[in-house]
Amino acid sequence: MSLTLYVHPLASFCHKVMIALEEAQLPYRAVTVDFSDPLSARQVSDHWPVGKIPLLHDEATGRHVAETTIILEYLAQRHPGIAKLWPNDPETLLEARLWDRFFDLYVQQPMQKIVTDRIRPAGANDPHGVAEARENLRLAYGMIEKHMTGREWAVSDDFSIADCAAFPGLFFAGIVEPFPASATALSAYIERLLSRPSVASVLAQAQPYFTMFPYRGAMPARFLPGS
Repeated sequence: MSLTLYVHPLASFCHKVMIALEEAQLPYRAVTVDFSDPLSARQVSDHWPVGKIPLLHDEATGRHVAETTIILEYLAQRHPGIAKLWPNDPETLLEARLWDRFFDLYVQQPMQKIVTDRIRPAGANDPHGVAEARENLRLAYGMIEKHMTGREWAVSDDFSIADCAAFPGLFFAGIVEPFPASATALSAYIERLLSRPSVASVLAQAQPYFTMFPYRGAMPARFLPGS
């Protein structure tokens, strides 16, 4: 198996790449990185000193590839199953790239701000930053609701990189800052994502670790281990 993906089971950005790999039915080996263990952390930092995951190692080329969208673009150049996630039409491709960035920057990042603040040491919390992150999520929800009205997937009739990016952030964001009751198109979209086999597979791999999630008390019971 030539592809190794360095991950953490609860890392939403890792889930984005894993969904794409599952969608393409592309074999890979997932290696969990423990950043509290210097030896484990070096699996990433020796090749990408900023220490962010996921990190892909392609044994066939000897390359280490970082950053989720770059990983998916790298894989698309070599594997037809991944390439199908990138629309052929230039205008649709541009829209897919836009929504890929939107979900990363305006859903995943605010969500992570809220989650990581929960585990900061006493006295080191950032209430202003968290309030701002919640406001940003609510703004994003409104934009997604408007965009997804009348749509099945994020940019076309086909599942794309934008949908790979959408699920991980929206799944955890909906726990820490619930969707408004009026966001029916957004809620229907997340349910369609949940029913996608690739998404269900990645979620099942993460489920045993949900007891470690800082907002596990707010997680719907259907997602908890043993449900």
